[in-house]
Amino acid sequence: MTVAIDAQGLNKSFGGRRVVKDFSIRVDEGRITGFLGPNGSGKTTTLRMLCGLLTPDSGTGTALGFDIISESWEIKRRTGYMTQKFSLYEDLTVEENLQFSARIRSLDRIGERVADALEQLGLAERRKQLAGTLSGGWKQRLALAVATLHEPQLLLLDEPTAGVDPQARRTFWDEIHTLAARGLTVLVSTHYMDEAERCHDIAYIAYGELLARGTAEEVIAGAKLATWRGEGPGVDRLAGELLRDPAVEMAAPFGLALHVSGGDADRLERALAPYQRSPFRWARTEPTLEDVFIHLMSRVPDNFQ
Repeated sequence: MTVAIDAQGLNKSFGGRRVVKDFSIRVDEGRITGFLGPNGSGKTTTLRMLCGLLTPDSGTGTALGFDIISESWEIKRRTGYMTQKFSLYEDLTVEENLQFSARIRSLDRIGERVADALEQLGLAERRKQLAGTLSGGWKQRLALAVATLHEPQLLLLDEPTAGVDPQARRTFWDEIHTLAARGLTVLVSTHYMDEAERCHDIAYIAYGELLARGTAEEVIAGAKLATWRGEGPGVDRLAGELLRDPAVEMAAPFGLALHVSGGDADRLERALAPYQRSPFRWARTEPTLEDVFIHLMSRVPDNFQ
């Protein structure tokens, strides 16, 4: 496959605080790569450096065959960027926002491009509606239409579905996969585990450091995390008590059940031994991506200090 992004040793600091540390990554063309990590962990900064929108303090890399430092303008021209906050003109209609964006970019075939975008994203019937009156899901579709109007080769999505209902999120992700199938490379930051699992591969970043890389299945397997699921009356209330044992790294209620995880399977099993009694029922289970997320986050100190 053609390599869309290849970066090595990227670093970035703000106000004396190093927010990205020796970051390296390789992304193939047509892939959807999800960036996960706690708030303030450097996800957005990393994405912007990879797309030529922000200059790294050190490190090297290419995106779409162009140098991310010396040829950043070429990358920007070929990149679509959708921010978390809706940033289009709310007093313009859906169609007017698209037309304005096309003119700002000096695009050709403006009428054709706008008509295609309205049709592809189901916005045709709302073309005359003011953008400010759209619901969150429809605003999201309009933002995606604007971000892809110039037919970019690279698409950057910064927590694009925050605050959007599940049905709108699913529709949005269907559109992203359709675009990727046509060869568009997508980088997306998200906090939703179900969205991360819909990515072709993921990169887990915690406070500027890349901790895990691969498909969701590879990241889960690589964590080597032992997980047990407990059921029974009141089992969800045992979390605080279990966390007093150093072998228990995570104890999180899931409805009326309890997920308990740790890096040492034998020690964890011994920690659970006193609770292997009625009315509780315990079974070894596969860790979820969320289990791994919490596990990795607990092992890296916050660099805000």
